[in-house]
Amino acid sequence: GILLDIQQYFHLRDEEAGLLQTAFILCYMVAAPFFGYLGDRYNRKIILGAGIFFWSAVTLGTSFISESYHWMFFLSRGLVGIGTASYSTVAPTIIADQFDEGKRTTMLSVFYICIPVGSGLGYVLASSMANVTGDWHWAFRVTPCLGGIALVLLIKLVPHKIQRRTEAHRALSISGTIRVAAEKPGVQRSAKTTWWQDVISLGKNCSFVWSTLGLTAMAFVTGALGMWVPMFLYRAQVVQGTVSPCVEKSCNSSNSLIFGGITIGTGILGVVAGAEAARRLRKINNRADPLICATSMFVSALCLFIALMMAQRSITSTFIFIALGELFLSANWAVVTDILLYVVTPRRQSTAIALQILVSHLLGDAGSPYLIGAISSVIQANNNHSVQWSFRSLQYSFIICVFVGVIGGGFFLLTSFYVEDDRKEAEK
Repeated sequence: GILLDIQQYFHLRDEEAGLLQTAFILCYMVAAPFFGYLGDRYNRKIILGAGIFFWSAVTLGTSFISESYHWMFFLSRGLVGIGTASYSTVAPTIIADQFDEGKRTTMLSVFYICIPVGSGLGYVLASSMANVTGDWHWAFRVTPCLGGIALVLLIKLVPHKIQRRTEAHRALSISGTIRVAAEKPGVQRSAKTTWWQDVISLGKNCSFVWSTLGLTAMAFVTGALGMWVPMFLYRAQVVQGTVSPCVEKSCNSSNSLIFGGITIGTGILGVVAGAEAARRLRKINNRADPLICATSMFVSALCLFIALMMAQRSITSTFIFIALGELFLSANWAVVTDILLYVVTPRRQSTAIALQILVSHLLGDAGSPYLIGAISSVIQANNNHSVQWSFRSLQYSFIICVFVGVIGGGFFLLTSFYVEDDRKEAEK
């Protein structure tokens, strides 16, 4: 929401600015398995509270970093990723253990819907504080207050000791399907396998492999859009002459406000619409889920391409097509989760989810913000330094997201060829 202000304050090139998100995602990705291990063995409320406190403290400290210590700003982004990992891995398990089967899926749906809502509110809050105070640092000073509220609610409302559910592994779908591993008398259980054997088995599950690669493409595009869209729109407006180049301490952040609202709205509508479409269409087509994902990726890529081409002519049209692109991307989150849950046997689902998260972050949004920034910096370095090339460098860089979106659609199409057989195999 305040990337332009941060770039000017620390004198960062696009390539360096892209590393901010990469640092966050990489630290989050590395720390998540560690906190998952702790969450399985120790008091989760304490881990959750410690994570919120650590994240809030680091965020507050970030606001006092001077421009000569820009490396500390990158370090703080990584530390925030560690703090985020501590509660993002634990919170879903607490929710799952607090509610019975009838309500559990609904509550997990609310949790996952709140993720894009929180991201959108981050844009709105940061840009609003920068506009009101005239200093972008206040965005990092107000945000920890929300962490404090969350900490108080955690202490007051969440029980100190939460009973861990020990029944059979459950496949919890955020689009409304609950699948329970059969534990009937007389039914022979599968022999226990090692982690490495589970990984090898998942590698042979074509539906899991292709859908994971499709999810990785989604993460790639989503990470790039979240980092660079407000900056891209600002540069487009400068080229159009509707706004002046920012030379002040605090820059106009109206684009961040609008993009934040779009992220909130499309996140909610996309998840709900995707889940509902899958629920209806799978009644008439057993391959409906991957086909929905493929169609959404293709349409999203088309909308993004149109938005890029329209940016220099009409900002309003650009916003509309970006919103449509995000809407179709968001429609896939619930459906991809469903695919994993019914093509992977319940006793391997935890490993499958962990691998899917690792791959999608490692090859997706961990690198896409940096890659877009790096390409933009190279284009600017090879051309005259001007407002026009500042805009075109990001425009040309974003084209890679269009190709990745199309490739992601292809991965989901490949998933549709195997999904029926893998589903039957998982049900055996």
